[in-house]
Amino acid sequence: MDVEEYIASGILELYVAGALPPEENLEVQHYAIQYPEIRKEIEAIERAILELTEAASPKMPQDGFAKVKAEINDVIPFTPQTTSSKATPWRSYLGWAASVLLAIGLFWMYTENSKLKSEIELTNQEKQSLEDVLSNTQEEITLKENLLQQLRDKNVTVIALGGQTVSPSSYAKAYWNKEENKVIIDGQGLPEPPDGFTYQVWSLKLDPLTPTSIGLLDDFASQDTKLFTLENANDSEAFGITLEPEGGSETPTLEQLYTLGAVGS
Repeated sequence: MDVEEYIASGILELYVAGALPPEENLEVQHYAIQYPEIRKEIEAIERAILELTEAASPKMPQDGFAKVKAEINDVIPFTPQTTSSKATPWRSYLGWAASVLLAIGLFWMYTENSKLKSEIELTNQEKQSLEDVLSNTQEEITLKENLLQQLRDKNVTVIALGGQTVSPSSYAKAYWNKEENKVIIDGQGLPEPPDGFTYQVWSLKLDPLTPTSIGLLDDFASQDTKLFTLENANDSEAFGITLEPEGGSETPTLEQLYTLGAVGS
């Protein structure tokens, strides 16, 4: 706990003035026991208010107690006043008025301080949110730059995959790096798969026709770039993409062959 910040918040003045709710009163008392600096500050505030009240309040005259006793015993004689009236004891109210004004001022200061803290907290949250957005954006930029570098590598072979009977308008591209055994599939030309289905990519040997699955294009709808990196250590002669149930299939469903392309064609 920052004791100096707590003292400067104005809550101790409200405590002395009796303007805090019971829960916060208990909190102040707890901190006063735990931190001597807070206890000393409370005592200093109490002394200051007491001195202000004493200075503003009238002094009791020497025969004051005798007059009070006479009033109690109802023996003070009635003496008509013809030319002067009893002076209004305005000084006796000054100390109380000063205390009330002090309490009001402290409460206002505490309210403004709480409002300022809330605004600072909100600003910090907005700053953190902006930093998170910037961080995510930077990660996306870095990822896209890395993908571009891989696509432009001199060892990459580009294979165009044309649409087939089930979807003649579909198309895709395979960027195959034989040195790194990787294939980047650009599925921008594929329609979004229906619920419960996913695209599966196959490496093909043509004679005899031997398909080998090299992976799925999972989360297709949420992938903005539609670029998918897959491992491929096969001596591929062609690549095909079929629509399969979620999780993929052991063999391609030829009736759902969306795109096909031969290496070197």
